[in-house]
Amino acid sequence: MRTDLVSEAGDATRPNEDFAGVGLPASGQGGCVVVLDGVTSPSGGTGCLHSVPWFTARLGGTLTELTVSGRDLTLPEILARAIRRTADAHADTCDLSHPRTPQATVALARWSAAEVEYLVLCDSALLLRGPDGAVTAVLDDRLARLPRSALASDAVVDAHVRNKEGGFFTAAADPAVAARAVTGVLPRDAVRALAALTDGATRWTETFGEGDWTALFDVVAEEGARSLVERVRELEAADREERVFLGRGKTHDDATVVYAEL
Repeated sequence: MRTDLVSEAGDATRPNEDFAGVGLPASGQGGCVVVLDGVTSPSGGTGCLHSVPWFTARLGGTLTELTVSGRDLTLPEILARAIRRTADAHADTCDLSHPRTPQATVALARWSAAEVEYLVLCDSALLLRGPDGAVTAVLDDRLARLPRSALASDAVVDAHVRNKEGGFFTAAADPAVAARAVTGVLPRDAVRALAALTDGATRWTETFGEGDWTALFDVVAEEGARSLVERVRELEAADREERVFLGRGKTHDDATVVYAEL
């Protein structure tokens, strides 16, 4: 088993809002990968006393613990419990009904000797490589399918489409959102390796078009997770002025990659 993890803030003056974790049980049987991308809060408040990094650390830590220890629970059940625990931790001090309450995207995978389970919510990505080398991208594309007119800008999404029917869903304060995730189960021998990435890292494919998902996976597997993030940073810097690819979006985003060979 080999793992590789990198998580880098997009702006050195701001805290990294991503979370990354790898869980390997003491029994040596199976494991898990957890990646969260915290949703940056725009000006105007969130109704919460806590920061996005506080939220992603709480939710990510709980997800990692439950995914390793709760073998009798499905991944949607684990996500629902983790959201509930995190909400309970600040329900007495914060307005969790606020549409911009701290929230995050989720990419989650768990494997045992028999199977590989996966869950993706919003625009983080999970890539699965089979024994033949083929790469399958597990994506929740609801945000990408929204018309541009539904978005206030490339970087700020209006509250009227967030966690709403006809919009897209993130892990915030409502455990019911777990039922909205993209999920599945595969035989263990159908997955040779996997990679979970936040959209700051998938920019290499989705924003800059440098290669398809297989090419991106090859960069991570052959050169390492750090190499992919460095490639993204170079592309971002080159487009800083012209904004041909980045449009109105932020130049640099938090970027996280977790790779695991099973």
